[in-house]
Amino acid sequence: MKLQLKNVRLAFPQIFTPGSFDGGDKAFSAAFIFPPDHPAKKVLDDACEAVAKEKWGAKWEPIYKALVKGDKLAIHDGDTKAQYEGYEGNFFVNARNKVKPTIRDIDGRTELIEADGKPYGGCYVVAHIELYAQDNAFGKRINASLRGVQFYKDGDAFAGGTPAGDDEFESLAVDDDDLV
Repeated sequence: MKLQLKNVRLAFPQIFTPGSFDGGDKAFSAAFIFPPDHPAKKVLDDACEAVAKEKWGAKWEPIYKALVKGDKLAIHDGDTKAQYEGYEGNFFVNARNKVKPTIRDIDGRTELIEADGKPYGGCYVVAHIELYAQDNAFGKRINASLRGVQFYKDGDAFAGGTPAGDDEFESLAVDDDDLV
């Protein structure tokens, strides 16, 4: 089920270059954070339930209850990651994909590259994700696949900030004395 989560905060973005977690397969990934009263909360709750009904049919309800109890849904309580800036008191979704996501600017057309300095951890974006039910040797879950990220607006950058812009550099002449 394809979803758009509007005006959510981007965290741990690996959207330009794939990364690996604990030596696993490399993938593009990001987390999207939002407060409890954000419309994304209801959208995700309803979508997770719909995906469960579609996957498990008449057996969906007990399976879904077990997924909720085991924190195996795409939506998570941010208090479980309160050690990270921005998570406490909020909810979040982790999404990943081996395929590079589409990354666009606020106009929806301009493709962004890493050198543009956005999107960055802490800014607000529109997240394009797809929920799917997993039922295999690794267990049952409802996961989120990362499809795209659209920059929406600036926010306070999470640890590390944004890279320096071109206008912050000046031309420097190099003397032989500077090389010593």
